[in-house]
Amino acid sequence: MVATGIKGRQETTVTQANVASNVGSGTVRVFATPSMIALIEKAAVLSIEAYLEPGQSSVGTRIDVSHLAATPEGMKVWAETEVTEVDRRKVTFKVAAYDERGLIGEGTHERFIIDIDKFVAKAEAKKQF
Repeated sequence: MVATGIKGRQETTVTQANVASNVGSGTVRVFATPSMIALIEKAAVLSIEAYLEPGQSSVGTRIDVSHLAATPEGMKVWAETEVTEVDRRKVTFKVAAYDERGLIGEGTHERFIIDIDKFVAKAEAKKQF
């Protein structure tokens, strides 16, 4: 069962693959905001995975994050998440991202716990129209 206080952490290194000039979010070779968000989501997903029932997963539905500082290629970055609220299937996280010099992003993230088969069937049903 997902509960408040569950924490997550994921890290990576800034490389050509995750800089703004490569992912289309800018022209500068610094850690891209979409890459930071993906790292935050990965930390959140993995933090609650072990607490879900078989056949369940979670999907991101909202993210409100400020990207506060640039990080150049070669530096390590990491995201930390903490579950702050659980309302039935909605899980809210406090999130932050850091590089080796300090805080680079912070905000909140929401995920919904889903039944994988039902979720995929509903998405696939869109093809029928």
